[in-house]
Amino acid sequence: MTSVATPVLAPDLLAISHGTSSPAGQAAVAALVAAVTGSRPKLAVHEGFVDVQQPDVPTVLGALPEGRRSVIVPLLLSAGYHVHVDLAEVAHATGATVAAALGPDERLVRLLARRLAEAGLTRDDIVVLAAAGSSDARAVADCVETASRLGGLLGLPVSVGFISAALPRLADEIVTARAARPGRRVVVASYLLAPGYFAGLAARAGGDVTTAPLLKPDSPVPAELVDIVLDRYTEAHR
Repeated sequence: MTSVATPVLAPDLLAISHGTSSPAGQAAVAALVAAVTGSRPKLAVHEGFVDVQQPDVPTVLGALPEGRRSVIVPLLLSAGYHVHVDLAEVAHATGATVAAALGPDERLVRLLARRLAEAGLTRDDIVVLAAAGSSDARAVADCVETASRLGGLLGLPVSVGFISAALPRLADEIVTARAARPGRRVVVASYLLAPGYFAGLAARAGGDVTTAPLLKPDSPVPAELVDIVLDRYTEAHR
């Protein structure tokens, strides 16, 4: 009698974002998770957070069936403390796998360029990339690399300013950029996933124009973000 092999279930995808108290930000990230789920209907996708919102990562992992494998995909643009420490410790304790952060990635760079075009960027403008910031030098380097790639795509110099935890601070970088090219507009490219507290700080940092975050409320989820999340999952699973 021929035995039939039991199919091996693909690991669950845990889409873990930072969390925010902003209703618009919460809705935007939830829409991204829903878009990931809709693009792979046979894949179990769970939403969780490292801060502010619930459920947290241990709660999400604890709710999985016993023995179920999982891949934690950080919905974070760079790999800082949350990826290298928080999520790494949870994964080590539970046997989960942690995927790479979403950036750097050329698709994010193209999405940033699209947001700049939507904001009316001209060849005479100065571009400053607004990044959240991190005390982890690796995350800072990721943001600097993204600014460099964006400059290459635009054919314009792009500097980077950080909203928190790293230098130069965004407001200071805007002042420096404006002083270097008097009379030019400073356009702030928001390298932020969704609306929220940091997006508000970026908008008030002193730029003449500030772009929308990568996820815009009441707008379709960019296909690039869905693809990156699924690619990070697949890379980690392999």
